[in-house]
Amino acid sequence: MSKKREQLLNVAEQLFYDYGFHGVGLKQIIQEANVATMTLYNHFSSKDKLVEESIRHREERYWAYMGKVDQHTDIPFVTLAEQHGHFLKDVSPQGCMFLRAIEVYAETNPEIAQIARDHKAKLLRFFEELGESIGIKEHKDFSYQFLLILEGATSMTQITDSEQATAHAITMTKRLLETYH
Repeated sequence: MSKKREQLLNVAEQLFYDYGFHGVGLKQIIQEANVATMTLYNHFSSKDKLVEESIRHREERYWAYMGKVDQHTDIPFVTLAEQHGHFLKDVSPQGCMFLRAIEVYAETNPEIAQIARDHKAKLLRFFEELGESIGIKEHKDFSYQFLLILEGATSMTQITDSEQATAHAITMTKRLLETYH
C-alpha cells in the first residue's frame, strides 16, 4: 500500500469514527491528510469507496490485535478478551465502528453495511473454529455467547472505560469457559 493511501485511510478512519460517516466531508479528509484532491481520487473513486476501505482498514487493525493470541494455550479465549480490550483502549474507546456502519448504511448503501456484517460473521466463525479445535462442548453456542461478551464490553466503553469493561469481559469469559468445559 502506498504511503499516501495509508495516510488517507488512517485519517479517514479516525475522522469517520470520531465524527460519523456523514459528519465528515472529503475536503476535511484531504486537508487533515495533507494530500492533494487528485491524490484522494487516484486512490478512491468516491466517498463511499473511501468508507468501504476505511472499514476494511479498521478490520485489519482489529485482526492485528487478535492475531497476537497463541491459539494453542490453555486459555486462548481469555487472552482474546484481553486483546479485544487492548483494541478498545487503543483504537475504539467509544463503541463499534462496524455496528455504526451497519446502522448508517443498512438502507442507503447495503454494500458498506455488508462489509461490517461480514467482519462480525468472520469473527464468529473464528471463535467457532477455535472452540472446536480446543474441545469446547457445544462450541457454536459458546462462540455466540463469547461474541456477545465482547460486543457487550465494546458497548460498555461508552458508559465506563475500556479497562473496566475488559475486566468484566474477562471474568465473564472465565465463567463461560467453566460452563462449557
